Amino acid sequence: MRALRRSNTSSPSSSSNSSSPSSSSSSSWIHLRTVLLVVASSSPVSADRGTLKSPWSRRRRKHALLAKQWKSLFTPDGKFTDGGVKFLKKVRSGGVDPSIRVEVWPFLLGVYDVKSSREERDSIRAQKRKEYENLRKQCRRILKQSDTSIKLRETTGSCSNQDSEEFSQVLDSSGSEDVVSARLSHSTEGGTPEEEDSVHPVCNVGPQTSDSLLEGDGEKSGLTCEDASASYSDSSDSDSSGEIDSIPLFAAERTEENDLGDHAKENSSPSETESGSKFRMNEDFATWQRIIRLDAVRANAEWTIYSPSQAAVSEIKARRFAESVGLKDYDHLEPCRIFHAARLVAILEAYALYDSEIGYCQGMSDLLSPIISVMEEDHDAFWCFVGFMKKARHNFRLDEVGIRRQLSIVSKIIKCKDSHLYRHLEKLQAEDCFFVYRMVVVLFRRELSFEQTLCLWEVMWADQAAVRAEIAKSTWGRIRLKAPPTDDLLLYAIAASVLQRRKLIIEKYSSMDEIIRECNSMAGHLDVWKLLDDAHDLVVTLHDKV
Repeated sequence: MRALRRSNTSSPSSSSNSSSPSSSSSSSWIHLRTVLLVVASSSPVSADRGTLKSPWSRRRRKHALLAKQWKSLFTPDGKFTDGGVKFLKKVRSGGVDPSIRVEVWPFLLGVYDVKSSREERDSIRAQKRKEYENLRKQCRRILKQSDTSIKLRETTGSCSNQDSEEFSQVLDSSGSEDVVSARLSHSTEGGTPEEEDSVHPVCNVGPQTSDSLLEGDGEKSGLTCEDASASYSDSSDSDSSGEIDSIPLFAAERTEENDLGDHAKENSSPSETESGSKFRMNEDFATWQRIIRLDAVRANAEWTIYSPSQAAVSEIKARRFAESVGLKDYDHLEPCRIFHAARLVAILEAYALYDSEIGYCQGMSDLLSPIISVMEEDHDAFWCFVGFMKKARHNFRLDEVGIRRQLSIVSKIIKCKDSHLYRHLEKLQAEDCFFVYRMVVVLFRRELSFEQTLCLWEVMWADQAAVRAEIAKSTWGRIRLKAPPTDDLLLYAIAASVLQRRKLIIEKYSSMDEIIRECNSMAGHLDVWKLLDDAHDLVVTLHDKV
């Protein structure tokens, strides 16, 4: 399913229990995989309202948190007057004014505790800046070593094991202790020990990496984790039948490699195992670097109108930064996009070292791009991204446990809310929910406009921050009329986007293809606040049932 998953790029639509398809339906999955290479999203009307009022309903919808209101929330020593309750309620109701996002987001993303003082935050920021700089130093050493190795191969035509040894020395060099410590604490957060044991980099080296992930619209079209340059030349809407035919082969190769690897581990010495692990890390990081660079130069420029200062960057500054991070093939880009791409490279490489279990996979740049458009300092953007990825990292697991869990929840929501629609989806063999796959992986980023995405994410982050701060059980419950904060607001919103089309799906559609086309037609038509309104209704009625 890993190969299938990486190709899924598109659309919302229906529900399911995350049951795997039978062998008899494998051909339909291959067909689905071909169709799912488009953009998606939309919004008609749906279900009945409960007695509880949504904070996003038209009558109650409030304005975004403004700068004056933001400043009034703090005591003289920089603490929230009420532990952050009013702050989170306000953000959840209307989002954040663009002028203060750079100050607000670190609270929403867990960089700062909502109970912290200004002095504590200043200390945390200084420490985290040092940790980020240490990561970037390691990245620069690796880049320098990589350039040296390339030149050596060009002159000698060979590559020795010395490259791997020197790379390992970079990772083991002084200054990395804090990073390793932070990474260890990070890897145990947000999942069970059993889940963490099965986390691996999605973009591994080897023949099995030819499957593509998140192929799609224009500049965001698909890359692979194989020879990324070859994949890059393919059109996003090109026929991928050759790739489809190879999926079973890759799956078999993966199994054989794992079996051989387990056998080899049993018969190898600890030093051999450690050496092999370091060599694999070398190759993994080289692969991540290559794909990060390709993804970075393909990022679109939708963000520029929301970040005038970054849009006005000089060409000299942009090119100097691009060269410092090893960015290539950017001559066709204007300075602001070169600068944006270079920032993506710098932060994503640092994250790949910070969380080497996940590393980098396509789709992560979609999540980072809005963050760096708001956060002008790389170290601030990096730690906001780390906070974002504490939950989102499970979308990029090789075993797909995180994705399957989320698809299963969407399925349960639809089943509990609308059994008629669910039965219809079952008849169409659409109960696996893979047509909402991309919505889950990149959190609606490709279905919504830039500003809509930020609004949705801010509301979602406010819910998650309330859960982290354990506000739900006390004051928040009364404020929100007993509708509890949830870590899974995104999934309720995805289910809502499907339920908004329920009548059309039931009455007019009799095949998976028709549902997929309907989902694809949603692109650019979603009303994010209506979506949140419907999602709230689902949370109120179903949060204790799914």
